Amino acid sequence: MPIHPSSSPPRWLGLIALSLFALLTAAGCTAFSRAMKEGDQFTSQRKWAEAEAAYQRALAAEPDDAEVKAKLLGMHKHWSAEVLGNARAVHGQGDLAGATPLLVRALQLDPGNGAARELLTQTLDTRAEGALQALKEEKLQEARAEFDAVLAVDPEHAVASKGVVSVQTAWANRWFTTAQRLEEEGKLGNALLAYVRADQERVGATPARERAEEMRRKLKDEVAFLVVAAPADDKAEAPDVVQRLSPGRLSALLPRDVPIRVITTEAPKNHEGVRLGVALERVMPVKSVEQAQRSTRYLVTNKAVPNPRRAELETALLTQERKLEEVERKLSGVLRDYLRKQDELTQVREVATRCRARERQTCGTALSECIRGYSQAKPGEVPKECSPSRCSPQCEAEEGTLKQKDVGVQELERRVEAGQEAAEAQRREVQRGRDAYYREPLTVEEPVYAEYPYDVELHRFTITASVTERLVDLAKDAAGASPRTADYAAMHEDSSNKAYDKVGVLADPVQLRTEAELRVEAGDKAMASIAERVKERFNSYRQRQVEDARRGMVRPSAEDVVEKAVRALLLTADAPPQDILLPLAQARGLTRPESIYGD
Repeated sequence: MPIHPSSSPPRWLGLIALSLFALLTAAGCTAFSRAMKEGDQFTSQRKWAEAEAAYQRALAAEPDDAEVKAKLLGMHKHWSAEVLGNARAVHGQGDLAGATPLLVRALQLDPGNGAARELLTQTLDTRAEGALQALKEEKLQEARAEFDAVLAVDPEHAVASKGVVSVQTAWANRWFTTAQRLEEEGKLGNALLAYVRADQERVGATPARERAEEMRRKLKDEVAFLVVAAPADDKAEAPDVVQRLSPGRLSALLPRDVPIRVITTEAPKNHEGVRLGVALERVMPVKSVEQAQRSTRYLVTNKAVPNPRRAELETALLTQERKLEEVERKLSGVLRDYLRKQDELTQVREVATRCRARERQTCGTALSECIRGYSQAKPGEVPKECSPSRCSPQCEAEEGTLKQKDVGVQELERRVEAGQEAAEAQRREVQRGRDAYYREPLTVEEPVYAEYPYDVELHRFTITASVTERLVDLAKDAAGASPRTADYAAMHEDSSNKAYDKVGVLADPVQLRTEAELRVEAGDKAMASIAERVKERFNSYRQRQVEDARRGMVRPSAEDVVEKAVRALLLTADAPPQDILLPLAQARGLTRPESIYGD
C-alpha cells in the first residue's frame, strides 16, 4: 500500500514500524531455517561436527524450539553409534588404549548408549587385569601407567585402586631392598636416599623410615664436628664461675640442627674437630662510688601574663572587619550601578511612552480619515486614506532599548540582593569575633619553674673474669697452639640520693645486683665468646665440604657424588644449599627434598 504525503502522521508511522517488524521477523526465520537446513544436510552426509554446529546456531536463534532439540539429540545418537563402531574395530585389533578414548567420546555424545558403556567397562577391566599381570612380572612402570589410565576414566574402579596400592608397595620394597644392599656396601648416603624414596612410595609398607633415621644418625656421627673439651682449669679458685665454663654449657650454646658434638673423651682418629682448653685465670670484683649532681624542676609561683589567645582573636577580628569593608565597598559599587541603570530605564520608559502616544494618535487620525473616505468613496472602491502602512509600528527601536535596559536592571538588582546578603553574613561574623574577643580575659596564669640541684651517688659494681682458651685442630699438636686470654666484664650500676620533699625528690636507695649474679654473667659471656669461635671453625669445615660436593653436581646421580652431597647437606641443615639439594632430590625422584633431614 503506497504511503501518500497527505496521510495522517500516526497512520504512516505505524505502517513503517509494522514493516520493520515484519522484516526483522523474516530475517530471524530465515537464519533459523537456513541453520536447520544445513544441519539436516550435514546429518545426511554424516558430517557430525558440522551438523552439531548448524543445530547450535538454530538453537541460538530459537532457544525453545523442540524440533531442533530433538534433531540434535538424534544426531548425537547416530554420531555415538558411529564412534562406537570405530571403537569396536580398534578393540578388535587388541588396541585397548586406543579404544578407551573412543568409548568415552561415545558416552559423552549419548550417555544412554548402553552398548558403549558395557564395552567401556569390559575394556577397563581387561586393562586392569593386564596391569595386574605386568605387576606380577615386576613391570612396575607399565602396571602403574595402566592403572592410572583406568582411574582417569573411572576413579572408583576397585581393581585399579587396589592395583595402585600394590604398585606403590612393590616400589617401596624394591627401593628398600636397594637401600639394604647400599647399606651393606657401606654407601650410607645412597642408602639414606633409597630409604627415603621407599618411605615416599608407600608409607608404612616397609620399615624404611626407621632405617633412614638410623642412616642419618650414622652419617651425622661420621661427619660431626667434634669439640674435645676438658674441664676448665680453676686458677682463680672460683667454682661458681668455672661451672659456667663447663663442656655442658658450651654444648647448650651451640646450634642443635647441625652436627656439632662436645665430648670429654678422646676423639676418634682422623676425625674433624678441635681440642678446647679453658683456664680461669682470675676473677676480680671492683666497686666504685662517684659523686655527681642532678637537677630537677619545681614550681615556684604563678604570674600573670598577657593572654595569647586574646591576640589571636584580635587578629582574626581585624581580618573579618577588613573583609566586611571589602564586601561593603563592592556592594556600594553595585548599588551605584543599579541606581544609574534605574535612572536610564526611567528615561527610556518615558521615551517609549511618548512614542506609543504618538503612534496611537497617528493611527487614530488615519482611522478617522479612512472612515470619512469610505463615506465619500464609490461602492467597491478602497480609499487611499485606508492604507495599512499608516498604522504600522513606529516604536520598535524604543521598545528594544527599553527591553535591553530592563534586563540590565534586573541583573543588577540580583547582584545587589546577593551583595546585601553577603554583607549581612559578614556583619554577623564580625559580631561573633567581637563577642569572642571581649569575653576572653586580658591575662592568664603561667607557672614559674626553677632548677634545684641535689647530690647523688653513682654506685658501680664490676666483676671481671680473665679466661684463657686454647683452640687447636684435632690433627695438629695441641702444644703448639697459641693461647688466647681475654677479659669478660659484667657490670651493674645504680644511683642513690636523699629525699628533698620541698622540691618533690623522693629518696632513692642503692639497689645493685648481687656479686653471685654478676659472677655467673661474666662466666656466661666468656663461654658465649668461646662458642662463637667454635662455630667459626665449624663453618670453615662445612664450607670445604660444600665446595667439594658442588664440584660433583655435574653428575648428581653418581654414587660417589651422592655420598659427598648427602654429607654436605647434613652439615648445612640450618641453611641447605639449594644448588645441591634440588638436583640431588630430582636425581633420586624425591618429591619432598626436605625429607632428607627427617621429621
